[in-house]
Amino acid sequence: MSPRPPKLHVDGAILGYQRGLRNQNNNISLIKIKGVDTKDEVDFYLGKKVAFITKAETADKFGNKFRVNWGKVCRAHGSNGVVRCRFRRNLPPQAIGGKVRVMLYPSRV
Repeated sequence: MSPRPPKLHVDGAILGYQRGLRNQNNNISLIKIKGVDTKDEVDFYLGKKVAFITKAETADKFGNKFRVNWGKVCRAHGSNGVVRCRFRRNLPPQAIGGKVRVMLYPSRV
């Protein structure tokens, strides 16, 4: 048997939008990355790509039924390892509580 290929992403959970007491900013989504619990650990993920994957009823012209909304990790949010992400198209409200993939590229090393 051949070894399993390396994993190129880390799972994350969508917590909601950036918000204050009365206003929310739909342009910025809050993501909790699995295994990241401090603000210092967030530094590795700054600039990494984030993929929100959904499944559609109909296939596109390539026969693919999956849709991907890409985003990018902007900065930390608080001190518990939550990050702010900007997506090309804002995440829908149904996505709150859902999963995203935080890709381990592009590398800043």
